Amino acid sequence: MTKEQSPATPETADPRPRRLTYAALLTALEGVALAVGGVWVLVMGLAGEPDDRQQAVTLGVTLVALALLPLIAARGLFGRRGWSRGPSVITQIMALPVAYSLLQADSMAIPAGIAIAAVSIATLVLLINPATTRALGIRGPGNASDQQQ
Repeated sequence: MTKEQSPATPETADPRPRRLTYAALLTALEGVALAVGGVWVLVMGLAGEPDDRQQAVTLGVTLVALALLPLIAARGLFGRRGWSRGPSVITQIMALPVAYSLLQADSMAIPAGIAIAAVSIATLVLLINPATTRALGIRGPGNASDQQQ
């Protein structure tokens, strides 16, 4: 198929809405933060004097692995792929209990909890916005044009 014969893809049909771009950026920020935190825990577990080296290394590797979900979702959101909204929403939902537990602490963790909660809620609002949903090509129930009667 030539370019003239191929149907317009979401990337070329309309410009990407700002809300979608902001949601992708916030999701990528979360992924980078998880990766950096994981690498930091891993390095401190290997180079420092942790109480349990194996537990520190396991936590570091787990955080780096978990960072892949929002990073892949962010790439999909930048590319306007409909499948990418689900992993990003899951990331936000998983971040909210973390933020809540940090807010319950009596320490310097409270500002981190506020930041995580703010980013998660803002990203969720951006992801469920109708403009974002349309840009990703997601149709709600009853809106499918190919429904059979």
